[in-house]
Amino acid sequence: MKRLRTVTATAVTAAVVFAGGAVLTACGTSSASSGTTITLYNGQHEQTADNLITAFEKKTGIHVVVRSDDEDVLADQISAEGSKSPADVFFTENSPPLESLQAKGLLSAVDSSTLAKTPAEYDSPQGDWVGVSARVSVIIYNPRLISASQLPTHVSQLADPQYKGKLALAPGETDFQPIVTDYQRAYGTAATLTWLKKIDANAAGHIYPDNETIADEVNRGAAAFGIVNQYYWYRMRAEIGVSNMHSKITYFAAHDPGYVLDVSGAAILKSSKHQAADQKFLAFLVSKQAQEIIATPGNGLNESLSFEYPIADGVTSKAGETPFNQLQPYPITIAELGDGSTAISLMTKAGLL
Repeated sequence: MKRLRTVTATAVTAAVVFAGGAVLTACGTSSASSGTTITLYNGQHEQTADNLITAFEKKTGIHVVVRSDDEDVLADQISAEGSKSPADVFFTENSPPLESLQAKGLLSAVDSSTLAKTPAEYDSPQGDWVGVSARVSVIIYNPRLISASQLPTHVSQLADPQYKGKLALAPGETDFQPIVTDYQRAYGTAATLTWLKKIDANAAGHIYPDNETIADEVNRGAAAFGIVNQYYWYRMRAEIGVSNMHSKITYFAAHDPGYVLDVSGAAILKSSKHQAADQKFLAFLVSKQAQEIIATPGNGLNESLSFEYPIADGVTSKAGETPFNQLQPYPITIAELGDGSTAISLMTKAGLL
């Protein structure tokens, strides 16, 4: 299911969007014997979350009510609600929204036994959220419109005049923020602003609302190439069939700022009145059972496939992707990625937002 991803400027805007567009669902059929219900604010893909919630409810008898929307909208909503938030747990696609809430003191500490299940570099540096899965940025391209040898190998080259009218971007996607953050860290603020203005010009006519649209537009030949996370391409291939795939993916050069590893994570709200049940939910997300669900697209639970990387120790993807241990992303820590505010500010100044 596609969800519109937009960057909201204020909590007031987020509240309006949330009230009008958030999806409220109850996963599973009963709360079983426990009688406990927790509320999940879900910024992850709904298919991914639904799989995990269904298995969690069956295993524990704890009922999960889900509100799904863009992770930035939900993070702003939580900030606006403060101690009165009905949310118990927040599940995101990327780490910056979690880091933002952590900085505001709105998150509870995660049990050490849960944090121990995943490598420390994919968890909150302060221990206030746990990493659940990961994705990596790639170039998706249509060989009918551009050859592999003509593609950029460094993200800085997206600003080259030769790519005017060929580049597709979704700057409102939260997935794009870490690339901007990486670039700023590598080249400085002034260079990043100049780069953003140039890629804005190169992508004129091909600015899209989300990664799903980029993947679709490149695959059908409306744009030559774009930047997405790898799982959008694998999901599209699974959904439409190999015979309908007219696009391919490739990576930026090893350790280039455009080669980004994004971590999906989950946190407990400090205001939650169900801390014990919340901790069970986070523990389940990094359990072998849940990580195997993430690792195995087509496991019978998915209506639309995930293709994210599991990150808990001892579980590897079975989706035929580049092995996780062979990825060579830009070396940046979760703390250095921060809350995304610098990237948003720079994109706004450049006219991309």
